[in-house]
Amino acid sequence: MQNPLPSASSIIDLVHSGEDYFDRLADLIETARTEIQFQTYIFNGDETGKRIFQLLKNASQRGVKIFLLLDGFGSTSFPELWVHELKEMGVHIRFFSPFLASKSYFLGRRLHHKIVVVDAEIVLIGGINIADKYKGTKDEKAWLDYAVLISDIGLAMQLRKLCQNIFDAKKRNTRKRIVSNLPESEIMLISILRNDWLKRKNEIPKAYIEHIKEAKSDVIILGSYFIPGRRLTNALQNAAKRGVRVALVFSGISDVPLMKRATAHLYKKLLQHSIELFEWNQSVLHAKTAVIDGKWTTIGSFNLNNLSAYASIEMNVAIRNEEFASAFADHLVGIIEQCDRLSLENLDLRTGVFSPLLNWMAFKTVRFIFMILTYNPYK
Repeated sequence: MQNPLPSASSIIDLVHSGEDYFDRLADLIETARTEIQFQTYIFNGDETGKRIFQLLKNASQRGVKIFLLLDGFGSTSFPELWVHELKEMGVHIRFFSPFLASKSYFLGRRLHHKIVVVDAEIVLIGGINIADKYKGTKDEKAWLDYAVLISDIGLAMQLRKLCQNIFDAKKRNTRKRIVSNLPESEIMLISILRNDWLKRKNEIPKAYIEHIKEAKSDVIILGSYFIPGRRLTNALQNAAKRGVRVALVFSGISDVPLMKRATAHLYKKLLQHSIELFEWNQSVLHAKTAVIDGKWTTIGSFNLNNLSAYASIEMNVAIRNEEFASAFADHLVGIIEQCDRLSLENLDLRTGVFSPLLNWMAFKTVRFIFMILTYNPYK
């Protein structure tokens, strides 16, 4: 008799920002036996950061080998005292491309992914950084974001090796995609999508565009810092033209007001192409995720803009599984029901006389900034 096929719930769990993410992360660190690969863009020295820092110290004292890679710009608030303490305990800690000390003129190339691999057995990956704003406080609701917890040894082993190579700064230009060791016949395919234009990797935008082009019924995207390129914009518009429901959810409360205005410049054109637009106003929306046709899901660090596409080092997980995608789509429908819906009618009512001009100026400014940050003299 064959063993029963594994269900999505036994292999991969959706993780929400707030207590859910940080409790799961704490549990992973506390139960680690041999090694932790930990790479993130932001690791703040606030209360949330202190909690994770102490857990890493405790793990190191138990003999767990730890490799901690932080972005040199995103984690500037990581206390120098913590660096010394961790190094004295034998923790391997490094900053990716320190902003003021970098020998590279490619300013936009930041380590933007957020991934933890424990004992080469389990992976926590998504868009959530280590900071109070992602956990939430008594005065502020956690930023809306997601991650996934994957229990797949084959994939975890591959990601452990990848993380070690990045930590060691090994220059490898392999085009091999990281996939789960589960055969496709088991109706579950988990892939790790990477983006690093300098290394000629553009797997994430390519996957978005391919799946949107093939969409038959619906596309739901939660997009922070949304300034898509022409190919993605055309794919979304063409999908809506084919009768596919395209629903885009943006943040009504932004930590980068200039970016919010730049995105707002696109609202009218998107609405004119029958694309549904929504704004989440309960907290900052930081999620970078999509569900297409209730079959394909992606969650990770990749923002739909040129900075992620042509500069930052990004990582998403892609899941082709109807059980997981349907459950996540239902959750996102619940999010949409709590959003403010935008229309051509209420768009005119909610904006002032000068808003279209200010939005256009913001859009041009953001595009110019992206052009500077994505400039690569080594192309």
